[in-house]
Order: sequence, then C-alpha cells, then structure tokens
Amino acid sequence: MPPLIEAHDLSKHYGSTIALDAVNFEVHEGVTGLLGPNGAGKSTAIKLFLGLIRPTSGSAEVLGKRPYDSVESRSRLGYMPETETVPSNMNASEFLMHMAQLSGLPPAHARTRAADILRHVGLDEERYRLIGEYSTGMKQRVKLAQSLVHDPVLVLLDEPTAGLDPGGREEMLELIRRTAHSFGISMLLSTHLMGDIERTADRVILLENGRVSEEGALSEFTQETEDLLIEVDDREGVARALSGRGVRVIEEPQQLVVQNATDADYDAIRDAVADVGARLRRLTPRRHTLTEMFRRREE
Repeated sequence: MPPLIEAHDLSKHYGSTIALDAVNFEVHEGVTGLLGPNGAGKSTAIKLFLGLIRPTSGSAEVLGKRPYDSVESRSRLGYMPETETVPSNMNASEFLMHMAQLSGLPPAHARTRAADILRHVGLDEERYRLIGEYSTGMKQRVKLAQSLVHDPVLVLLDEPTAGLDPGGREEMLELIRRTAHSFGISMLLSTHLMGDIERTADRVILLENGRVSEEGALSEFTQETEDLLIEVDDREGVARALSGRGVRVIEEPQQLVVQNATDADYDAIRDAVADVGARLRRLTPRRHTLTEMFRRREE
C-alpha cells in the first residue's frame, strides 16, 4: 500500500527560526505516533499536512497530493486540534450535523452520522446539552467526534489527551485505539507524552529540534526483556508462595515481577498460583519502554 503521508526534504522556516529541517518520513495505515518535546516541529508538520501553511522547501504529500495545492486530499482528512475550538453555545448534535454538512453530507445523512459518532465517543445521552456545559473530557470527545463525522481516511490528532486527568487520559487513548481498529481509520497522533504512544501506536516517528532522530515500528523500541510480569488477584499470597520456592519476587502496585526468569521459574509460578488458589490475570514478559530507550541513547 502507498503511504498516506510523505515528507520529502520537508523544511519550514519562520524567519531565522527553523521549525523543520529537511525531514523525510512516511506515514502508513494504522496508528503512527509523532513524538517529540514542545518546539520539536510537530505542530508545524501537522499544519503542513493539513495544507494550512506552505513549506519553505521540500514537499508534504497527503494521499499522493500536496494539501496546500489540493482541496481533494484535505477533504479526506480529519483533524482534532489541541486548542479548545468547539462552540459553547451549540449542543453536540447540532455541531456535528453542521460539521458533517460542511463536509458535503446531505442533511438526513449528516443527522444519522452525527448520532452514530456521538454514540461511539460516549456522548449519546449528553448530545442535546450545550457544549459550554461539558467537562474537559467531554469537550475532547466532541473534538474527536467532529474529526470522524465525515468518515475520513486519516485523522491528525494534536495532543488529544491535553488537560485530561489520568482516568480521562486512559479513556481517550482507549477510544482512539478502538476507533482505529473498529472503523479502520488511520491516525497520526502528535504528542510529547511517550506513554500515549506506547498505548496506541503501531509506529513512532521522533522529532527533535526539527529533525527526525528515530523512526520505526514501536516493537523495535519496546523489545521484550527476560523479566516476567504477573498479575493475580492475590499478590501477597502468590508472592509468599514464590518466595517459599526460592523465587525472588519484586512487588509493584499492580503486579509482581520476577527478574531474569528461567524455565524453572515458570513452573514455580504455575504451582504457586495453583496452591494459593489465586486467579491469574496476566503472565507476560516485560517490555522496554520508550523512556528507557531514550535514556540508554543519552548515556
């Protein structure tokens, strides 16, 4: 399959400030994380792909077209901005119907599509409340909903968990994952939070100081270790049983960890869980995180 997005020697300068410096990368189907600290060039890249600004040199292509020269490619994109852009004096149903009609859907189709998307993002029962009365998390869901209402091929998400508490953040990331998998809509998720990428993305592109410093499949950066993660409903009981079998266990808030596990340790875990009568929820090798990868690179 051809890439959805291509950056070819893409540069953008604002006077003497270089936001992007001759970057090259591709975005394919699935969920791609555009990761980098504030000021790395992520928002500039998003604006270029949306056709809102033109590059200083090089090119940005979306679905084979340059979006700053072609309305066709822009019509097949969805966009969830970081800033609060939803109207406070409309309800969510009216707003989504309006956005769907702006995208070319006839009124009857727009009404049905708006209702379906609001149900998908969990706002079905709140669709007739004014958006100004919504919580931050609900407003974020409205922003995601309007980016999906015209059934785009690709959605660009700019800091989609901004302003959310930990629970709301996890709900939003789960919603993004579910949208990509259920609807088959590809996502480019721009964020400075590595955890958001680890929870959602198939691939990652790291921007630093306007340049691509790393890119590839997420699995390349989060390789399995020899440590085992154990999630059970009786952590203390299983930990005691394993210690009695000579297995060194580290207790963490939600799980047990056996470092450098051997085949004998697997047998001991099985027997300990059975003896205690605990329910085994998960047994899996621990993976390196993006944070660990960057820390190793800096050392």
